[in-house]
Amino acid sequence: MHAVSYTAQWMAAARAQESERDDALFVDRLARDLAAPKGFELIERYAGGGLLPFISIRTKYLDDAITTVLAEGEIQQVVLIAAGMDARAFRLDWPDGVEVYEVDHGPLIAEKRRRLDALGAEPRTDRREVSADLTGDWLPTLEAAGFDRSRPTLWVAEALTFFLTEEQAAGLLRLLASASAPGSQLAFDILGRALLRSPFSKPFLDTLAADGTPWIFGSDEPEEFVAANLWKVVDLSEPGQPGAGQGRWPYDVQPRNRRGANRLWLIRAQIAAA
Repeated sequence: MHAVSYTAQWMAAARAQESERDDALFVDRLARDLAAPKGFELIERYAGGGLLPFISIRTKYLDDAITTVLAEGEIQQVVLIAAGMDARAFRLDWPDGVEVYEVDHGPLIAEKRRRLDALGAEPRTDRREVSADLTGDWLPTLEAAGFDRSRPTLWVAEALTFFLTEEQAAGLLRLLASASAPGSQLAFDILGRALLRSPFSKPFLDTLAADGTPWIFGSDEPEEFVAANLWKVVDLSEPGQPGAGQGRWPYDVQPRNRRGANRLWLIRAQIAAA
């Protein structure tokens, strides 16, 4: 098993390429070093299908979600689930007093620390590493790092549900809900189910599967899926819409009532009332 997953590597490479554009949606100066050893090679392998613009748009959407939620002043702990080589703790402007928990498996956490230390990178907030097996009971490990379930939380799960079964994705949302005080929020993304069956997507999806990282779960009814698992959607966007990469998405945004359209959902939700 690679210490740094293929997914973490090519997402970092995509962020590096975006950062070097004249019209960059964000700038991540650490991404190029965090993409090693195969990130840019994998970008070439997975080329096409809007992958690069989607990663850029999703990154910016989640950045904005974090900024918006924290500006409201009610939340001061943020949990990045399966954080990978994400460098938000180092590049965003964080309000005073915010704690950021980066959760991922131990070998990745250790390798990321090694690279960041070599670069002399300093986080802009109270950053706490959480080495945990996300397939097991990882909440106690998060709490041992200082997480307080009695305080409202912003959970961020970027590019995670794709790799889960529907039951696992539902279980994740319910697990997060179980540790969420009133006022907690969740920012994440979901594939459209039709995309997983699309001939347009098949070559890319087959390559992912061959590399052992298949995309599995998608939903064409994201509001219903979220509501069934103890959350309520407060913002639902697709790439290319205002606030979600308008002008940077290379495809037309399809009307919501068009059945069978390939979709990628960007979501912000709040914990449902008890």
